[in-house]
Amino acid sequence: MSAPSSAKPKKTFDRSIVEGPILGSVWKIAWPTVLQNVIGGLQGIIDHAMVGHYVGFNGNAAVGVAFQIFLVVIVFVMSIFTGMGVLVARFAGAGDEHAVNRTVYQAVLATLALCLGVFAPVGWFVAPYLLDLVHAAPAVQVEALSYLRTMFLGSVGMMMIFLLGGALRAAGDAKTGLRLGIAMTVLNVIFNVIFIRGLGPIPPMGVMGAALGTVLAGAIIATYGFSCLFSGKYVIHWEAGMDRRWDWTTIRQLFRFGLPAGLQGIAMNIAGVMLLRFMGSLENSAETQAAYAVGYSELFSFITWTSVGLMGAAATVAGQNLGAGKPERVERTVQLASRLGLAIAVFIGTLFLTIPTVLLGLFGMEDATVLAVGTELLRWLSLSGLFITVALTYTGGLQGTGDTKGPLYITLVSQIAVPIGLLTILQLTRPLVPSDIWLAILLGHMMRATLSVRRFKGGAWRSIAIETSPTR
Repeated sequence: MSAPSSAKPKKTFDRSIVEGPILGSVWKIAWPTVLQNVIGGLQGIIDHAMVGHYVGFNGNAAVGVAFQIFLVVIVFVMSIFTGMGVLVARFAGAGDEHAVNRTVYQAVLATLALCLGVFAPVGWFVAPYLLDLVHAAPAVQVEALSYLRTMFLGSVGMMMIFLLGGALRAAGDAKTGLRLGIAMTVLNVIFNVIFIRGLGPIPPMGVMGAALGTVLAGAIIATYGFSCLFSGKYVIHWEAGMDRRWDWTTIRQLFRFGLPAGLQGIAMNIAGVMLLRFMGSLENSAETQAAYAVGYSELFSFITWTSVGLMGAAATVAGQNLGAGKPERVERTVQLASRLGLAIAVFIGTLFLTIPTVLLGLFGMEDATVLAVGTELLRWLSLSGLFITVALTYTGGLQGTGDTKGPLYITLVSQIAVPIGLLTILQLTRPLVPSDIWLAILLGHMMRATLSVRRFKGGAWRSIAIETSPTR
Protein backbone atom coordinates (compact mmCIF):
# COMPACT_ATOMS: atom_id res chain seq x y z
CA MET A 1 0.00 0.00 0.00
CA SER A 2 1.43 3.39 -1.02
CA ALA A 3 2.14 6.04 1.59
CA PRO A 4 -0.32 8.91 1.81
CA SER A 5 0.79 12.10 0.05
CA SER A 6 1.88 14.95 2.32
CA ALA A 7 1.24 17.62 -0.31
CA LYS A 8 -1.53 20.05 0.51
CA PRO A 9 -4.41 20.09 -1.97
CA LYS A 10 -4.62 23.22 -4.07
CA LYS A 11 -7.34 25.70 -3.24
CA THR A 12 -10.17 25.78 -5.72
CA PHE A 13 -12.65 28.46 -6.74
CA ASP A 14 -15.60 29.12 -4.44
CA ARG A 15 -18.49 27.70 -6.45
CA SER A 16 -21.06 29.12 -4.04
CA ILE A 17 -20.65 32.43 -5.88
CA VAL A 18 -22.26 30.93 -8.99
CA GLU A 19 -24.38 28.26 -7.32
CA GLY A 20 -25.31 29.42 -3.80
CA PRO A 21 -27.50 32.24 -2.40
CA ILE A 22 -26.68 35.51 -4.18
CA LEU A 23 -27.07 37.77 -1.15
CA GLY A 24 -24.55 35.71 0.79
CA SER A 25 -22.11 35.84 -2.12
CA VAL A 26 -22.38 39.62 -2.38
CA TRP A 27 -21.86 40.10 1.35
CA LYS A 28 -18.94 37.63 1.42
CA ILE A 29 -17.03 39.80 -1.06
CA ALA A 30 -18.33 43.18 0.13
CA TRP A 31 -17.50 43.32 3.83
CA PRO A 32 -13.74 42.65 3.54
CA THR A 33 -13.53 45.21 0.73
CA VAL A 34 -15.39 47.85 2.77
CA LEU A 35 -13.18 47.22 5.79
CA GLN A 36 -10.06 47.41 3.64
CA ASN A 37 -11.22 50.79 2.26
CA VAL A 38 -11.73 52.10 5.78
CA ILE A 39 -8.30 50.89 6.92
CA GLY A 40 -6.66 52.43 3.85
CA GLY A 41 -8.37 55.74 4.61
CA LEU A 42 -7.17 55.63 8.21
CA GLN A 43 -3.62 55.11 6.97
CA GLY A 44 -3.80 58.41 5.10
CA ILE A 45 -5.19 60.17 8.18
CA ILE A 46 -2.33 58.80 10.30
CA ASP A 47 0.24 59.97 7.73
CA HIS A 48 -1.15 63.50 7.79
CA ALA A 49 -1.41 63.60 11.58
CA MET A 50 2.20 62.53 12.10
CA VAL A 51 3.61 64.80 9.38
CA GLY A 52 1.59 67.74 10.69
CA HIS A 53 2.82 67.13 14.24
CA TYR A 54 6.51 66.71 13.44
CA VAL A 55 6.91 68.85 10.31
CA GLY A 56 4.08 71.40 10.35
CA PHE A 57 1.41 72.55 7.93
CA ASN A 58 3.90 72.81 5.06
CA GLY A 59 4.46 69.09 5.49
CA ASN A 60 0.72 68.42 5.32
CA ALA A 61 0.46 70.54 2.19
CA ALA A 62 3.45 68.72 0.66
CA VAL A 63 1.94 65.27 1.26
CA GLY A 64 -1.44 66.43 -0.04
CA VAL A 65 -0.07 68.03 -3.22
CA ALA A 66 2.42 65.25 -3.99
CA PHE A 67 -0.06 62.46 -3.42
CA GLN A 68 -2.69 64.22 -5.57
CA ILE A 69 -0.17 64.21 -8.43
CA PHE A 70 0.79 60.59 -7.76
CA LEU A 71 -2.90 59.66 -7.67
CA VAL A 72 -3.07 60.15 -11.43
CA VAL A 73 -0.40 57.45 -11.77
CA ILE A 74 -2.26 55.13 -9.42
CA VAL A 75 -5.51 55.58 -11.34
CA PHE A 76 -3.82 54.84 -14.67
CA VAL A 77 -1.90 51.77 -13.49
CA MET A 78 -4.92 50.44 -11.61
CA SER A 79 -6.89 50.52 -14.84
CA ILE A 80 -4.93 47.36 -15.66
CA PHE A 81 -6.33 45.83 -12.49
CA THR A 82 -9.89 46.62 -13.59
CA GLY A 83 -9.28 44.82 -16.86
CA MET A 84 -7.68 41.96 -14.97
CA GLY A 85 -10.71 41.74 -12.66
CA VAL A 86 -13.06 41.42 -15.63
CA LEU A 87 -11.04 38.54 -17.10
CA VAL A 88 -10.37 36.76 -13.80
CA ALA A 89 -14.02 36.85 -12.72
CA ARG A 90 -15.22 35.58 -16.10
CA PHE A 91 -12.66 32.75 -16.19
CA ALA A 92 -13.22 31.84 -12.52
CA GLY A 93 -16.96 31.59 -13.13
CA ALA A 94 -16.26 29.24 -16.02
CA GLY A 95 -13.89 27.22 -13.81
CA ASP A 96 -10.89 27.86 -16.09
CA GLU A 97 -8.00 27.78 -13.61
CA HIS A 98 -5.29 28.01 -16.27
CA ALA A 99 -6.78 31.17 -17.80
CA VAL A 100 -7.07 32.83 -14.38
CA ASN A 101 -3.42 32.16 -13.52
CA ARG A 102 -2.23 33.29 -16.97
CA THR A 103 -4.25 36.52 -16.76
CA VAL A 104 -2.80 37.50 -13.38
CA TYR A 105 0.74 36.73 -14.57
CA GLN A 106 0.31 38.96 -17.62
CA ALA A 107 -1.13 41.74 -15.44
CA VAL A 108 1.98 41.54 -13.25
CA LEU A 109 4.25 41.80 -16.29
CA ALA A 110 2.37 44.84 -17.59
CA THR A 111 2.39 46.55 -14.19
CA LEU A 112 6.11 45.96 -13.65
CA ALA A 113 6.86 47.34 -17.12
CA LEU A 114 4.85 50.50 -16.48
CA CYS A 115 6.08 51.12 -12.92
CA LEU A 116 9.79 50.36 -13.43
CA GLY A 117 10.24 51.14 -17.12
CA VAL A 118 8.09 54.26 -17.46
CA PHE A 119 6.83 55.93 -14.31
CA ALA A 120 9.96 55.54 -12.15
CA PRO A 121 12.48 57.15 -14.53
CA VAL A 122 10.07 59.65 -16.06
CA GLY A 123 8.56 60.56 -12.69
CA TRP A 124 11.99 61.30 -11.19
CA PHE A 125 12.78 63.89 -13.88
CA VAL A 126 9.35 65.52 -14.30
CA ALA A 127 8.49 65.75 -10.57
CA PRO A 128 9.75 69.37 -10.19
CA TYR A 129 7.78 70.49 -13.24
CA LEU A 130 4.62 68.81 -11.97
CA LEU A 131 4.93 70.66 -8.67
CA ASP A 132 5.32 73.93 -10.59
CA LEU A 133 2.26 73.04 -12.64
CA VAL A 134 0.02 72.91 -9.54
CA HIS A 135 1.53 76.19 -8.24
CA ALA A 136 2.85 74.65 -5.02
CA ALA A 137 4.50 77.22 -2.76
CA PRO A 138 8.33 77.12 -2.64
CA ALA A 139 8.39 75.86 0.95
CA VAL A 140 5.89 73.14 0.05
CA GLN A 141 7.84 72.15 -3.08
CA VAL A 142 10.98 71.54 -1.04
CA GLU A 143 9.14 69.00 1.11
CA ALA A 144 7.01 67.54 -1.69
CA LEU A 145 9.80 66.82 -4.18
CA SER A 146 11.51 64.12 -2.10
CA TYR A 147 8.13 62.55 -1.27
CA LEU A 148 7.01 62.47 -4.91
CA ARG A 149 10.29 61.09 -6.24
CA THR A 150 10.38 58.39 -3.57
CA MET A 151 6.84 57.31 -4.45
CA PHE A 152 7.59 57.24 -8.18
CA LEU A 153 10.70 55.11 -7.66
CA GLY A 154 9.39 52.68 -5.05
CA SER A 155 5.64 52.35 -5.47
CA VAL A 156 5.83 49.03 -7.31
CA GLY A 157 5.35 47.07 -4.06
CA MET A 158 2.15 48.94 -3.21
CA MET A 159 0.89 48.41 -6.77
CA MET A 160 1.58 44.69 -6.50
CA ILE A 161 -0.51 44.50 -3.31
CA PHE A 162 -3.39 46.26 -5.06
CA LEU A 163 -3.03 43.89 -8.00
CA LEU A 164 -2.92 40.75 -5.88
CA GLY A 165 -5.85 41.84 -3.71
CA GLY A 166 -7.93 42.70 -6.78
CA ALA A 167 -7.11 39.41 -8.49
CA LEU A 168 -8.01 37.34 -5.45
CA ARG A 169 -11.24 39.28 -4.93
CA ALA A 170 -12.25 38.70 -8.56
CA ALA A 171 -11.52 35.00 -8.04
CA GLY A 172 -13.82 34.97 -4.99
CA ASP A 173 -11.34 35.49 -2.12
CA ALA A 174 -11.70 38.98 -0.61
CA LYS A 175 -10.37 38.10 2.86
CA THR A 176 -6.76 37.58 1.78
CA GLY A 177 -6.61 41.07 0.29
CA LEU A 178 -7.98 42.45 3.55
CA ARG A 179 -5.28 40.66 5.55
CA LEU A 180 -2.56 41.97 3.24
CA GLY A 181 -3.99 45.49 3.51
CA ILE A 182 -4.06 45.36 7.31
CA ALA A 183 -0.49 44.09 7.42
CA MET A 184 0.70 46.86 5.12
CA THR A 185 -1.08 49.54 7.17
CA VAL A 186 0.36 48.32 10.48
CA LEU A 187 3.86 48.09 9.01
CA ASN A 188 3.49 51.52 7.40
CA VAL A 189 2.57 53.10 10.74
CA ILE A 190 5.58 51.47 12.42
CA PHE A 191 7.90 52.72 9.70
CA ASN A 192 6.36 56.20 9.89
CA VAL A 193 7.11 56.40 13.59
CA ILE A 194 10.72 55.45 12.83
CA PHE A 195 11.36 57.52 9.72
CA ILE A 196 9.26 60.67 10.18
CA ARG A 197 10.42 61.48 13.71
CA GLY A 198 13.66 59.47 13.74
CA LEU A 199 14.64 56.69 16.10
CA GLY A 200 18.06 55.84 17.49
CA PRO A 201 20.68 56.12 14.73
CA ILE A 202 17.99 56.86 12.11
CA PRO A 203 17.65 60.65 11.69
CA PRO A 204 14.27 62.40 11.32
CA MET A 205 13.27 62.39 7.65
CA GLY A 206 9.99 64.32 7.85
CA VAL A 207 7.86 64.16 4.72
CA MET A 208 10.26 61.86 2.89
CA GLY A 209 9.98 59.46 5.84
CA ALA A 210 6.27 59.13 5.18
CA ALA A 211 6.96 58.12 1.58
CA LEU A 212 9.76 55.76 2.59
CA GLY A 213 7.50 54.05 5.11
CA THR A 214 4.84 53.46 2.46
CA VAL A 215 7.38 52.16 -0.06
CA LEU A 216 9.07 49.73 2.34
CA ALA A 217 5.79 48.44 3.80
CA GLY A 218 4.48 47.80 0.30
CA ALA A 219 7.65 46.02 -0.82
CA ILE A 220 7.75 43.72 2.22
CA ILE A 221 4.09 42.73 2.15
CA ALA A 222 4.11 42.29 -1.63
CA THR A 223 7.10 39.96 -1.35
CA TYR A 224 5.23 37.88 1.21
CA GLY A 225 2.04 37.84 -0.84
CA PHE A 226 3.74 36.64 -3.99
CA SER A 227 5.70 34.00 -2.10
CA CYS A 228 2.32 32.60 -1.00
CA LEU A 229 1.13 32.74 -4.61
CA PHE A 230 4.11 30.67 -5.77
CA SER A 231 3.69 28.17 -2.91
CA GLY A 232 0.08 27.43 -3.83
CA LYS A 233 -1.52 28.91 -0.69
CA TYR A 234 -3.94 31.04 -2.71
CA VAL A 235 -6.73 30.10 -5.08
CA ILE A 236 -4.54 31.76 -7.74
CA HIS A 237 -1.13 30.10 -8.05
CA TRP A 238 1.81 29.95 -10.41
CA GLU A 239 3.60 26.71 -11.10
CA ALA A 240 7.23 26.14 -12.03
CA GLY A 241 6.46 25.00 -15.55
CA MET A 242 4.04 27.75 -16.55
CA ASP A 243 4.66 29.79 -19.69
CA ARG A 244 6.61 32.95 -18.76
CA ARG A 245 6.36 34.67 -22.16
CA TRP A 246 4.36 37.80 -22.88
CA ASP A 247 0.83 36.98 -24.05
CA TRP A 248 -0.15 39.94 -26.21
CA THR A 249 -3.73 38.73 -26.63
CA THR A 250 -4.25 38.89 -22.87
CA ILE A 251 -2.38 42.21 -22.59
CA ARG A 252 -4.72 43.73 -25.18
CA GLN A 253 -7.71 42.47 -23.21
CA LEU A 254 -6.34 44.04 -20.01
CA PHE A 255 -6.16 47.44 -21.66
CA ARG A 256 -9.37 46.97 -23.64
CA PHE A 257 -11.40 46.62 -20.45
CA GLY A 258 -9.14 48.60 -18.16
CA LEU A 259 -8.32 51.86 -19.93
CA PRO A 260 -11.91 53.19 -19.90
CA ALA A 261 -11.96 52.69 -16.12
CA GLY A 262 -8.66 54.57 -15.79
CA LEU A 263 -9.98 57.46 -17.88
CA GLN A 264 -13.12 57.45 -15.74
CA GLY A 265 -11.02 57.87 -12.59
CA ILE A 266 -9.08 60.75 -14.14
CA ALA A 267 -12.36 62.43 -15.14
CA MET A 268 -13.62 62.12 -11.57
CA ASN A 269 -10.46 63.81 -10.25
CA ILE A 270 -10.80 66.62 -12.78
CA ALA A 271 -14.42 67.15 -11.73
CA GLY A 272 -13.38 67.40 -8.07
CA VAL A 273 -10.72 70.01 -8.84
CA MET A 274 -13.22 72.07 -10.86
CA LEU A 275 -15.72 72.01 -7.99
CA LEU A 276 -13.02 73.32 -5.66
CA ARG A 277 -12.35 76.15 -8.09
CA PHE A 278 -16.02 77.15 -7.98
CA MET A 279 -15.91 77.07 -4.19
CA GLY A 280 -12.90 79.37 -4.32
CA SER A 281 -15.04 82.02 -6.02
CA LEU A 282 -17.59 82.16 -3.17
CA GLU A 283 -17.79 84.97 -0.65
CA ASN A 284 -17.03 82.54 2.20
CA SER A 285 -14.70 80.37 0.14
CA ALA A 286 -12.46 79.17 2.98
CA GLU A 287 -15.42 78.22 5.17
CA THR A 288 -17.13 76.43 2.26
CA GLN A 289 -14.01 74.47 1.34
CA ALA A 290 -13.50 73.50 4.98
CA ALA A 291 -17.11 72.29 5.25
CA TYR A 292 -16.72 70.40 1.96
CA ALA A 293 -13.45 68.80 3.09
CA VAL A 294 -15.09 67.42 6.22
CA GLY A 295 -18.67 66.89 5.05
CA TYR A 296 -18.00 65.39 1.62
CA SER A 297 -14.45 64.04 1.78
CA GLU A 298 -14.73 62.54 5.29
CA LEU A 299 -18.33 62.05 6.51
CA PHE A 300 -19.81 61.22 3.10
CA SER A 301 -17.03 58.63 2.73
CA PHE A 302 -18.92 56.37 5.13
CA ILE A 303 -21.48 55.99 2.34
CA THR A 304 -18.99 55.84 -0.53
CA TRP A 305 -16.65 53.37 1.23
CA THR A 306 -19.59 51.01 1.64
CA SER A 307 -20.81 51.61 -1.89
CA VAL A 308 -17.37 51.04 -3.40
CA GLY A 309 -17.16 47.76 -1.47
CA LEU A 310 -20.54 46.73 -2.84
CA MET A 311 -19.43 47.85 -6.30
CA GLY A 312 -16.45 45.49 -6.09
CA ALA A 313 -18.68 42.68 -4.81
CA ALA A 314 -21.22 43.25 -7.58
CA ALA A 315 -18.42 43.21 -10.18
CA THR A 316 -16.99 39.93 -8.90
CA VAL A 317 -20.28 38.08 -8.46
CA ALA A 318 -21.73 39.41 -11.73
CA GLY A 319 -18.58 38.59 -13.70
CA GLN A 320 -18.33 35.06 -12.34
CA ASN A 321 -21.99 34.32 -12.98
CA LEU A 322 -21.76 35.62 -16.53
CA GLY A 323 -18.72 33.39 -17.01
CA ALA A 324 -20.78 30.49 -15.68
CA GLY A 325 -23.51 31.25 -18.23
CA LYS A 326 -26.08 32.49 -15.67
CA PRO A 327 -27.09 36.04 -16.72
CA GLU A 328 -30.26 35.92 -14.61
CA ARG A 329 -28.08 35.70 -11.49
CA VAL A 330 -26.14 38.74 -12.73
CA GLU A 331 -29.30 40.86 -12.70
CA ARG A 332 -30.28 39.64 -9.24
CA THR A 333 -26.77 40.33 -7.93
CA VAL A 334 -26.86 44.00 -8.87
CA GLN A 335 -30.37 44.46 -7.49
CA LEU A 336 -29.45 43.00 -4.11
CA ALA A 337 -26.18 44.95 -3.90
CA SER A 338 -28.09 48.15 -4.62
CA ARG A 339 -30.64 47.43 -1.89
CA LEU A 340 -27.90 46.77 0.66
CA GLY A 341 -26.27 50.07 -0.27
CA LEU A 342 -29.56 51.94 0.00
CA ALA A 343 -30.21 50.58 3.49
CA ILE A 344 -26.81 51.81 4.68
CA ALA A 345 -27.20 55.17 2.91
CA VAL A 346 -30.58 55.73 4.57
CA PHE A 347 -29.09 55.04 8.01
CA ILE A 348 -26.10 57.35 7.55
CA GLY A 349 -28.26 59.99 5.85
CA THR A 350 -30.55 60.00 8.88
CA LEU A 351 -27.53 60.82 11.06
CA PHE A 352 -26.65 63.68 8.70
CA LEU A 353 -30.14 65.11 9.21
CA THR A 354 -30.48 64.59 12.96
CA ILE A 355 -27.02 65.26 14.44
CA PRO A 356 -25.07 67.33 11.89
CA THR A 357 -23.36 69.59 14.45
CA VAL A 358 -22.21 66.58 16.47
CA LEU A 359 -20.69 64.95 13.38
CA LEU A 360 -18.98 68.15 12.26
CA GLY A 361 -17.78 68.77 15.80
CA LEU A 362 -15.85 65.51 15.72
CA PHE A 363 -13.51 67.23 13.24
CA GLY A 364 -13.16 70.41 15.26
CA MET A 365 -15.69 72.40 13.24
CA GLU A 366 -16.67 75.17 15.68
CA ASP A 367 -16.84 78.32 13.54
CA ALA A 368 -20.48 79.44 13.17
CA THR A 369 -20.24 80.00 9.41
CA VAL A 370 -18.54 76.65 8.81
CA LEU A 371 -21.17 74.89 10.92
CA ALA A 372 -23.99 76.54 9.01
CA VAL A 373 -22.53 75.68 5.60
CA GLY A 374 -21.59 72.18 6.75
CA THR A 375 -25.06 71.49 8.15
CA GLU A 376 -26.62 72.61 4.87
CA LEU A 377 -24.22 70.37 2.93
CA LEU A 378 -25.07 67.31 5.04
CA ARG A 379 -28.77 67.85 4.34
CA TRP A 380 -28.08 67.71 0.61
CA LEU A 381 -25.78 64.71 1.02
CA SER A 382 -28.41 62.77 2.96
CA LEU A 383 -30.34 62.63 -0.32
CA SER A 384 -27.36 62.44 -2.63
CA GLY A 385 -26.11 59.30 -0.87
CA LEU A 386 -29.14 57.35 -2.06
CA PHE A 387 -28.27 58.02 -5.69
CA ILE A 388 -24.52 57.50 -5.49
CA THR A 389 -24.90 54.06 -3.91
CA VAL A 390 -27.26 53.00 -6.69
CA ALA A 391 -24.88 54.43 -9.29
CA LEU A 392 -21.85 52.62 -7.86
CA THR A 393 -23.49 49.22 -7.43
CA TYR A 394 -24.83 49.27 -10.99
CA THR A 395 -21.41 50.46 -12.17
CA GLY A 396 -19.99 47.36 -10.51
CA GLY A 397 -22.42 45.20 -12.45
CA LEU A 398 -21.44 46.88 -15.71
CA GLN A 399 -17.69 46.74 -15.14
CA GLY A 400 -17.75 43.19 -13.81
CA THR A 401 -19.41 41.95 -16.98
CA GLY A 402 -16.96 43.83 -19.20
CA ASP A 403 -18.88 47.02 -19.98
CA THR A 404 -16.26 49.53 -18.83
CA LYS A 405 -16.91 52.08 -21.59
CA GLY A 406 -20.47 52.74 -20.41
CA PRO A 407 -19.44 54.00 -16.95
CA LEU A 408 -16.83 56.26 -18.59
CA TYR A 409 -19.42 57.93 -20.81
CA ILE A 410 -21.82 58.20 -17.89
CA THR A 411 -19.14 59.85 -15.74
CA LEU A 412 -18.34 62.43 -18.41
CA VAL A 413 -22.01 63.40 -18.59
CA SER A 414 -23.00 63.17 -14.94
CA GLN A 415 -19.85 64.32 -13.14
CA ILE A 416 -18.57 66.94 -15.56
CA ALA A 417 -21.18 68.08 -18.09
CA VAL A 418 -24.13 68.35 -15.68
CA PRO A 419 -22.64 69.84 -12.48
CA ILE A 420 -19.87 71.91 -14.09
CA GLY A 421 -22.17 73.08 -16.88
CA LEU A 422 -24.85 74.13 -14.40
CA LEU A 423 -22.41 76.04 -12.20
CA THR A 424 -20.86 77.77 -15.22
CA ILE A 425 -24.27 78.99 -16.38
CA LEU A 426 -25.26 80.15 -12.89
CA GLN A 427 -21.95 81.97 -12.42
CA LEU A 428 -22.56 83.92 -15.62
CA THR A 429 -25.94 85.15 -14.34
CA ARG A 430 -25.26 85.87 -10.65
CA PRO A 431 -22.77 85.25 -7.83
CA LEU A 432 -22.68 81.62 -6.69
CA VAL A 433 -23.74 80.52 -3.22
CA PRO A 434 -22.85 77.22 -1.49
CA SER A 435 -26.27 75.69 -2.14
CA ASP A 436 -25.66 76.03 -5.90
CA ILE A 437 -22.67 73.69 -5.60
CA TRP A 438 -24.52 71.25 -3.36
CA LEU A 439 -27.39 71.19 -5.90
CA ALA A 440 -24.94 70.52 -8.73
CA ILE A 441 -23.46 67.57 -6.80
CA LEU A 442 -26.93 66.13 -6.17
CA LEU A 443 -28.03 66.50 -9.79
CA GLY A 444 -24.81 64.86 -10.95
CA HIS A 445 -25.37 61.87 -8.66
CA MET A 446 -29.01 61.61 -9.77
CA MET A 447 -27.97 61.62 -13.41
CA ARG A 448 -25.24 59.05 -12.78
CA ALA A 449 -27.67 56.70 -11.03
CA THR A 450 -30.30 57.07 -13.73
CA LEU A 451 -27.90 56.47 -16.62
CA SER A 452 -26.17 53.55 -14.87
CA VAL A 453 -29.46 51.75 -14.23
CA ARG A 454 -30.63 52.34 -17.79
CA ARG A 455 -27.32 51.15 -19.23
CA PHE A 456 -27.40 47.95 -17.19
CA LYS A 457 -31.04 47.20 -17.94
CA GLY A 458 -30.30 47.66 -21.63
CA GLY A 459 -28.52 44.33 -21.39
CA ALA A 460 -25.63 44.97 -23.81
CA TRP A 461 -23.31 43.38 -21.23
CA ARG A 462 -24.83 39.98 -22.03
CA SER A 463 -23.09 39.83 -25.41
CA ILE A 464 -19.62 41.10 -24.44
CA ALA A 465 -17.09 38.49 -25.54
CA ILE A 466 -13.57 37.94 -24.26
CA GLU A 467 -10.78 37.04 -26.68
CA THR A 468 -8.75 34.11 -25.38
CA SER A 469 -5.26 32.97 -26.26
CA PRO A 470 -4.54 29.55 -27.67
CA THR A 471 -2.98 27.19 -25.13
CA ARG A 472 0.79 27.18 -25.48
